[in-house]
Amino acid sequence: MRDHENNTQNILNAPNPLKNKAVSATNGGGENSNGLQAVIQLDSFRNLWLGQIFSQLADKFYIVFMVYILDSNLIKINTQSPGLFTDMADAIQLDTGPSDPLINILVTGIFVANTIPAMLLGTLAGVWADRLPKRQVMVASNALRALLVLLAPLCVLDGPNWLGLGWAYWALLGMTFLESVLTQFFAPAEQATIPLLVPPNNLLAANSIYQATSMGATIVGFAIGFPILMLLHTGFPSVLINNTKVGGEFLLLPLCYGIAAFCISNLRIRERRIKNPNTTFFMEIKEGLSVLKSKPKVRRAMMQLVLLYSLLAALYVLSIPIASSLELLGRKGFGTLLAVCGLGMALGAVVIAQIGYSFSRKSLAISGLFAITCSLVLIGQSTKTNSLWFTLTLCGVLGIGAALLAIPAQTTLQEETPEEQRGKVFGLQNNLINISLSLPLVLAGALVSHYGLMAVIWVLAGITLIAALLEYPWKRC
Repeated sequence: MRDHENNTQNILNAPNPLKNKAVSATNGGGENSNGLQAVIQLDSFRNLWLGQIFSQLADKFYIVFMVYILDSNLIKINTQSPGLFTDMADAIQLDTGPSDPLINILVTGIFVANTIPAMLLGTLAGVWADRLPKRQVMVASNALRALLVLLAPLCVLDGPNWLGLGWAYWALLGMTFLESVLTQFFAPAEQATIPLLVPPNNLLAANSIYQATSMGATIVGFAIGFPILMLLHTGFPSVLINNTKVGGEFLLLPLCYGIAAFCISNLRIRERRIKNPNTTFFMEIKEGLSVLKSKPKVRRAMMQLVLLYSLLAALYVLSIPIASSLELLGRKGFGTLLAVCGLGMALGAVVIAQIGYSFSRKSLAISGLFAITCSLVLIGQSTKTNSLWFTLTLCGVLGIGAALLAIPAQTTLQEETPEEQRGKVFGLQNNLINISLSLPLVLAGALVSHYGLMAVIWVLAGITLIAALLEYPWKRC
């Protein structure tokens, strides 16, 4: 009998290879179980990451492509017939011939069509992200965008004029609007998928990779978009449609969205499907809002992200007068300041992925807010000393501070939000962030014109300092 008990105990104490394998997978494998390598080794996350890379590059290429086809006369934009557009152009004394001011207005229309769905539809799209399998939502979003942009060559066909503009421009506006609508479904599903693929101890590293990829796609996408379009235009045979050459440049967007859909289709996601046929859209949106009310950590993280993106949007406008104050840079060099800020965010993301888990989220957020505050104050002073390298260094530090704030906040949202509510919360997040990106773009320029650059910089620094003090940095984390 004793021998039987000993054998039983030995069996219970014997190592379980399946359990050990699960623990190893949870820890990400390898010695550095909290760093970049551990996350990238996860097959499902790697597929999602590749899908994110191509999808975000395609989003940036889309804007470049719209500017390219408008500026290259690939489509017929006839503004010579009477209509609302020409009446407005006369009112502001705009030459509606082939000139840069005209292209600027047309591109602005593209930006507006791209922005409206981002400001209005995020929460509704988040509800669908919770109702439907997230992999299917992401694959469908990218596949439909690939099919949608395949219709771009049709815009070279002749057609009627509406409100003083050729039909092709209105077709581009409609295409841009629908592309942005589909993007709103992809974003909350993607954010809600990350915590389903990554163990909790690797979430900070996963969001660091996500943030670094987002910044990299923004910098690289806008930088290489036009050269790639020109390379495809010359490298592929062209088809003549209505005396207009349609070439390989029209293949870039379908290819990128298609690759993104293919990568994400290989995901294996385990998620709970909670179906309540009696729940309406508005009830589910209310449930998402209740998460912010009942969970202070989620609410605080959301407010931090809204504040950060508002600051970044304001800095986008302020970068022009800041660059103008530097003799070695000039007004046209404002993109250099933004690029260095983006590089700082990417560098900060890599550092957080490797060592961020050693610090509390509160400490990281406070450090980020103070870094942004100090950078803003010193950038304001650097405009008086005309020091280019000092200003560029401060932009890099500001970017690092932004990463210290954004990545822990995003990780907190994923950890603290219930799984069945993540799509709604992240959809609401996209709504608020896109609004916070849009309003400062309108206000910052007017405030600089009225009160001056230094005054606006000091106001932004003051707001950031108050946000840092509201975290009570003198209390233990």
